[in-house]
Amino acid sequence: MSREALLTARAHTVPQLEETAWELRRLLMQLSHSYSGPIHVGGDLSAADVFTALFHYGLAVDPTDLANPARDRFVLSKGHAAVCMYLTMAQRGFFTIDSIFDTYGQLDSAYGMHPCKVQLPGVEASTGSLGHGLPLAVGMALAARQGGEPHRVFTLLGDGETGEGSVWEAAMAARSNRLGNLVAVVDRNRQLMTTHDEELVVLEPYTDKWAAFGWNVVHVDGHDMSALVDAIDALPAPDSQTPTVLVCETVKGKGVDFMEGQIAWHAGSLTDADLERALASLEATRPALATEGIRS
Repeated sequence: MSREALLTARAHTVPQLEETAWELRRLLMQLSHSYSGPIHVGGDLSAADVFTALFHYGLAVDPTDLANPARDRFVLSKGHAAVCMYLTMAQRGFFTIDSIFDTYGQLDSAYGMHPCKVQLPGVEASTGSLGHGLPLAVGMALAARQGGEPHRVFTLLGDGETGEGSVWEAAMAARSNRLGNLVAVVDRNRQLMTTHDEELVVLEPYTDKWAAFGWNVVHVDGHDMSALVDAIDALPAPDSQTPTVLVCETVKGKGVDFMEGQIAWHAGSLTDADLERALASLEATRPALATEGIRS
């Protein structure tokens, strides 16, 4: 199947994507309740809309044909958001949601705190050490360009990790090699594990920095599904000469009122009372489109 055919097969409307992202947040809350250890729930929630837009709309990929050379590649640079990626991939049909709930975090499970390509088919790179995803994606994009392959390479970074020097070395390499088939997506939630990022490392003027490195910069509301879809639709062709970065303004803990912007919810687990509060908060903002089959 060609890349164009893969893209045709994945088309969804904005309301469908919004409902899928809402369900993703609900699943995140339920897993954070059922699993006995902490999950990086704050950054998962901030990236939920972005994950949905990418896996259900932006990526040309067929979960039943993981070896297709025309498929787009995705690298999760912020590897601690693996739970959100697992659940998104399950919604997309890579594997079942029940398999995540039944085995997450267990010995020999395919679903660990960080993704492992050896353990889980469909994962393109094992990640977790921050600052590595963009360099890996640059290598993949360069290999594709040299091999005449038409696919794109996407990578999702946290804004905190862009304080790493390896990110900017990779950014220079991407522009120097004219990798228009490379798309970096930044979850700009402006928080780190224990503080706000601008208090520890000054990233602003953030979009100007990427532009100074020669990238095509798109600044977008990372919780506006219509804007995310428009940004994906407007990406330059994979055979273009300039890499693109989507800087997505987000809120850590988005969708759950008592988690939003709260440092304490960088990672954690939910008590029974927390889960009840979280689900009530989500229910109050549920999109109008009804979806059947949500895990009860």
